[in-house]
Amino acid sequence: MSKYRELRLNPPKLTIKAGAKEVIFKTISCMCDNVGHLRFKKNSDGEFKLDGMGFAVSNWQMKHPKHEIEWEADENEWGGIIAMINSGTEVIESVISR
Repeated sequence: MSKYRELRLNPPKLTIKAGAKEVIFKTISCMCDNVGHLRFKKNSDGEFKLDGMGFAVSNWQMKHPKHEIEWEADENEWGGIIAMINSGTEVIESVISR
């Protein structure tokens, strides 16, 4: 069974540090279990910005616009963000935050 399928069937328990200023999700693609990373980082205005770390965020094919995901991050609604990311062609394997 592929890593992607395993994660779809049994999603990991993810914990994000309270008041984090940077959050990086490691994702696994449905295509050959390729690894990707999505980073949320607060800018000088204190708002989170989403970055594909060298790749276009549209590659994840999430069913939500980028601005809606960033707004959820601004509200610290990480459970909703996880669901939004997992709605696309990749699933979250792990997360780190600081």
